[in-house]
Amino acid sequence: MAKDPEKPSYSSSHWRQWLNGLAVLFIIAFFWTLIKYMWSFVKIEKEPVKVLVTGAAGMLNLIFHLVFLGQIGYAIVPMIARGLMLGPDQPMILHLLDIEQAGEALDGVSMELIDSAFPLLKGVVHTTDVVEACKDVNIAIMVGGIPRKEGMERNTMLSKNVSIYKAQASALEQHAAADCKVLVVANPANTNALILKEFAPSIPVQNITCLTRLDHNRALSQIAEKIPNNVHVSDVKNVIIWGNHSSTQYPDLNHATATTISGVKPVRELVDSHWSKTEFITTVQQRGAAIIKARKASSALSAASAACDHIRDWVLGTPKGTWVSMGVYSDGSYGIPSGLMYSFPVTCEKGIWSIVQGLKIDEFSRAKMDATAKELIEEKAVAHSCLD
Repeated sequence: MAKDPEKPSYSSSHWRQWLNGLAVLFIIAFFWTLIKYMWSFVKIEKEPVKVLVTGAAGMLNLIFHLVFLGQIGYAIVPMIARGLMLGPDQPMILHLLDIEQAGEALDGVSMELIDSAFPLLKGVVHTTDVVEACKDVNIAIMVGGIPRKEGMERNTMLSKNVSIYKAQASALEQHAAADCKVLVVANPANTNALILKEFAPSIPVQNITCLTRLDHNRALSQIAEKIPNNVHVSDVKNVIIWGNHSSTQYPDLNHATATTISGVKPVRELVDSHWSKTEFITTVQQRGAAIIKARKASSALSAASAACDHIRDWVLGTPKGTWVSMGVYSDGSYGIPSGLMYSFPVTCEKGIWSIVQGLKIDEFSRAKMDATAKELIEEKAVAHSCLD
């Protein structure tokens, strides 16, 4: 029978070529797997990041007899050294700054850090010299400052902070790394950050922020406690803190969601509407005062944790579909006047934050957002009068 001319014929040479090709692919796959296996044993350490913490000794509360945020500095440095801020594979050198009266206490903090033998901690610079402290730093966490004390006029408090942040801004301007990221924690955080921005003009405005993540975390926790069936705080996301880190801030849950046993649900469907517009807001606004009343000191632990959260998300990025609250320089979004340090919902990617756009704002929220913006405008005017 004649062979079908359209039917391919496979000779032994074709089979040999096919087997040779298969052998080559197998060898390539084998060596690629071997290289990846061997590479897994090669540890390439990142360059250390220099992190400045001001008010690191936590002693100003004793020196000035104030309820002060200085203990945040003492609380945050071990968190940073353990990798909670920059990740478990990022080494760092800590730069610790405090005033001269706290110099001896600062020595003690440095000794404690060394004694803790943190694997990621590659060095400690502890000093009362602002220039030395700011030298080549990549991240600056500004904890040092003087908050308003009972009986103190707001102008007096702002005036004292203007002088502090003017000096520290100048040092950062001249001596920090060109890409330095700054987080202002000390109250009034928004206005302190604005002062720093004005006296450090070479630092990109995108690189100066203030802390409202503590309020954001408080809001998440309040929602988790309110929702039935034991929803965990990690199941709640996309709450917003609008405005000033003060009693006028607006905690907004209108866009928040929670993962429940029935799936992902809008938070406003899971909680009482009256609670969301009254008790929820006042509890978050007054939480700091409640903690001071309970422990006779400010909320240092939770503030330090929130500062780590803020920097970690800023540097490493926010999870997909999730935003966080950060005090940033307003660009006019949501009708907020430009030129204010105002808390917005933001997402972060590759070290850059972006304000979440397109959220619907109802009449109730609009009034709350404008009220806290008004307070920031007033604080800005007072700070400028102090500069004059």
